[in-house]
Amino acid sequence: MTVRVATSEGSGRVAGEPTGEAGNATPGASGIRPAQELRGRAVVVKYGGNAMVDSALQRAFAEDVVDLWHAGLRPVVVHGGGPQISAMLDRLGFESRFEAGLRVTTPEAMEVVRMVLTGRVQRELVGHINAHGPFAVGLTGEDAHTMTAVRRPAWVDGRPVDIGLVGDVVEVNPRAVHALLEQGHIPVVSPVARGADGQVYNVNADLAASALAVGLDAARLVVLTDVEGLYADWPHSTEVIARLTAHELDGLLPGLASGMLPKMEGCLRAVRGGVRKAQVLDGRVPHALLRGVLDDNGPGTTVVPDHAPDGRGVAV
Repeated sequence: MTVRVATSEGSGRVAGEPTGEAGNATPGASGIRPAQELRGRAVVVKYGGNAMVDSALQRAFAEDVVDLWHAGLRPVVVHGGGPQISAMLDRLGFESRFEAGLRVTTPEAMEVVRMVLTGRVQRELVGHINAHGPFAVGLTGEDAHTMTAVRRPAWVDGRPVDIGLVGDVVEVNPRAVHALLEQGHIPVVSPVARGADGQVYNVNADLAASALAVGLDAARLVVLTDVEGLYADWPHSTEVIARLTAHELDGLLPGLASGMLPKMEGCLRAVRGGVRKAQVLDGRVPHALLRGVLDDNGPGTTVVPDHAPDGRGVAV
């Protein structure tokens, strides 16, 4: 799906170094030396899975995000909250059901989604990051019309299935996020979006992160998950595909398990929308984010565009 990007004076490259209260540390203060092409560029990170419910991993993730900021990158975090939403729905007596990896969202479930994502998960993550300084600022896709969505179905066996108030992002207005980045902040975004009809939609966090990465002209999309990467022949083998092009991934999508499908679909959309590299990393490994972004030979699966002469794609 094509995502329209609203006209903005900003871009994924943020001019100058951080200024103001949040920017009192100099890039590189952590000793990290990122590739020059990454300095001053937005890196969108989808944060979810076990990393969200393990306190040690939460702290390690927050440290990684702040270290990337100190190194001169501009991290933007889009968080999920599936386990927490399911737990709250269960407490309230509502069923949790999924189709093709997407949560079936009734109007009652949508109220719980908004409450948990913005009232609990986002606040916890902002708190972990801000333990290191006044960096993180929380917002949702609704705020300043940052994301506009349309209702989407799930596709099961080639047929559309109604999954309720689930949205697909069709427009990104990056101005508010750019403003935060230019002020030296780390935006933390909940994947809830408005529709042109005024309806509020639950957006899969992987796909929300992908759309925002395209809208920000980000240098990277990084997706943290609960597995080592994209398996070559699951469930018969745990061999991880280290690198593949958009065309190669497109051919694999129809056969992917439902849990991995939106993650890899998000990676595909990102690189086809102009992001030069998308990575799927194992969020169960402490400091996987830092290693994955800074080490071209790091773990996980990397997706790159098709247009390099050697067929390996172009990567930053």
